[in-house]
Amino acid sequence: MKIELLYFGRPGENLKLARETVQAPDTLKTLADLLAWLRSRGATWEKELAENRVRCAINQEFCNTSTAIKDGDEVAVFSPISGG
Repeated sequence: MKIELLYFGRPGENLKLARETVQAPDTLKTLADLLAWLRSRGATWEKELAENRVRCAINQEFCNTSTAIKDGDEVAVFSPISGG
């Protein structure tokens, strides 16, 4: 399945990546599965994409890690947003 990934804030800075298109295994069903697959790329990925360190949006809508993913989705990965 083809997924467009966008990285914003700390994840993008530390991974030195703003955007990529990946061919993810069809066995991935949820955002949690996708994040786990990306974390398997190595220690930096594991640290930066830990579920408690990022927020995500699929097709420009914030979601939780149990949200289903499908071919052609755009997944954005952000630093957690805090406000005042």
